Amino acid sequence: MLLRRLTVGAAVAALSALALPAQAHTVSTPPGRITVDVVGVNGSGCPQGTASVAAASDNTSFTVTYSNYLAQAGAGSGGTEFRKNCQLALQIHVPQGFTYAIARADYRGFAHLQRGAYGQERANYYFQGMAQTARTAHQFNGPYSDNWQASDQTEYQDLVYAPCGEERNLNVNSELRVYPGSSNPQALSFMSMDSTDGSVSTIYHFAWKECPAA
Repeated sequence: MLLRRLTVGAAVAALSALALPAQAHTVSTPPGRITVDVVGVNGSGCPQGTASVAAASDNTSFTVTYSNYLAQAGAGSGGTEFRKNCQLALQIHVPQGFTYAIARADYRGFAHLQRGAYGQERANYYFQGMAQTARTAHQFNGPYSDNWQASDQTEYQDLVYAPCGEERNLNVNSELRVYPGSSNPQALSFMSMDSTDGSVSTIYHFAWKECPAA
């Protein structure tokens, strides 16, 4: 189990299914410092020691960076190489009296896809003990050889907040797939993940809420 404590100020952008009491109200960011513990890392896309986390200096986001997250197809690739995934369990500690939701997540990497091939990035987020949300998928079609970026955004009215006064892991799942399609089976197509940014940027400052008094 990987355990790494980091300073962070707005944690991840995600979807879950729990609402706060009506008297809770939004705030820009809470006072004090916020920390995140990476308590679990699992998956073929993030072997031990290949995923790291860094907090933004303005306490509005964090970034997960991968060094070995690559899916590929064609040119003799193994039967399981077309799909890679990573599951992160994050324990986010916030100042007493505040809670958070995930407003937006940005993914980026590089893809080289032959004509007729295509790649997909998929992700979902949920709090421990709650039902998993549907995975959002972004597709890139060959011919393509460039950096790629995809974003998942949750609208204000759909934000789901962590329960006030409880510590629950935020589970962040991602996946890359590459399909050869009609491309030359001897030609290599691949798609890599370089980083995952979870943020509550200035336009999503409402992703923080102050809990009602006990």
